[in-house]
Amino acid sequence: MFPKIMNDESFYKKTVAPGGEPAIPPPNDHQRSGLRFARRVRLPRAVGLGWMFFPISAALVDQSVAGGWWLFLVGWAFVWPHLAWQLASKAIDPLSREIYNLKTDAILAGVWVGVMGVNILPSTALLMMMCMNLMGAGGVRLFVAGIVLMLVSSLVTLQLTGITVTFGSAQLEWWLCLPVIVMYPLLFAWVSYQTATKLAEHKRRLQVMSTRDGMTGVYNRRHWEILLRNEFDNCRRYNRDATLLIIDIDHFKSINDTWGHDVGDEAIVALTRQLQMTLRGSDVIGRFGGDEFAVIMCGTPAENAIAAMSRVHEKLGSLRLPCAPQVTLRISVGIAPLTSQLGHYREWLKSADIALYKAKNAGRNRTEVAA
Repeated sequence: MFPKIMNDESFYKKTVAPGGEPAIPPPNDHQRSGLRFARRVRLPRAVGLGWMFFPISAALVDQSVAGGWWLFLVGWAFVWPHLAWQLASKAIDPLSREIYNLKTDAILAGVWVGVMGVNILPSTALLMMMCMNLMGAGGVRLFVAGIVLMLVSSLVTLQLTGITVTFGSAQLEWWLCLPVIVMYPLLFAWVSYQTATKLAEHKRRLQVMSTRDGMTGVYNRRHWEILLRNEFDNCRRYNRDATLLIIDIDHFKSINDTWGHDVGDEAIVALTRQLQMTLRGSDVIGRFGGDEFAVIMCGTPAENAIAAMSRVHEKLGSLRLPCAPQVTLRISVGIAPLTSQLGHYREWLKSADIALYKAKNAGRNRTEVAA
């Protein structure tokens, strides 16, 4: 159902156009997926690092660090989130680039833990942010890799700077960290909810695409036959009436050859609309392909199905297609009521098909019932 992630790096490399200038291939599914992933990470990163600027600043005041660290802090909190997005959005493989950015986040967070002397509350807030981002983005594997990188970078920073480890946090640092600890999980949950909602909508659209005919909106043949099999079994089990119809547009090939395929498509859509307006909402309409339709009329004897088709014949007689008013739509219909002699749903379908050919052989523009 979903496209494979392509690992051939040559697929993503720039190709050279006939004019000699490099031509960038259009984004593929893997690239678009990577961009969506990077876009989801962008907001939590920007907000989270911007919030952490204040408790880390309070901790740096206590450490009396050099001015270069302050410039580094400003760049990390307010420039790096946007730079990370630019790097991912312009990358050939945005997903891999964003995973690299997340690992960079972990390394930089470890640096700040070391520079703060492992100040307990800002370090805990940073650890919480990194854990949520890493686990949410890449699962256990990325989480473990990120935590290891954060731990190693903090130890290296302590070793290189000679900063003394002081676990204690001042009251100001507590007050500055509390909003981060409370609000960041809410922000992350909101982003996760938005992602889950979009995935659910995408799944719904895929389900519709897999069961519906693209032109008419009724069920496609594969899904309609599944519904037919289920209805056959239920009617046999509970001894309910049901009638099967197969409908075919008369001389459809002549319409296509004379007026063009656009008029033929218009005829198919017009017949679909007439069936939907005439039949009940519980009747299951499917397109078999081309100009052939099939309908399952649940709880309906053959007499009611014949009456419904008479109304369709009557309405089609006065219907005119906008692109070809000269064309009059005519249909042939085969009807097969469900009987105890039918042992399989395909026998039921074949019975309706035989009735359809009986209608065609009898002159078309008529309804025939299976014997």
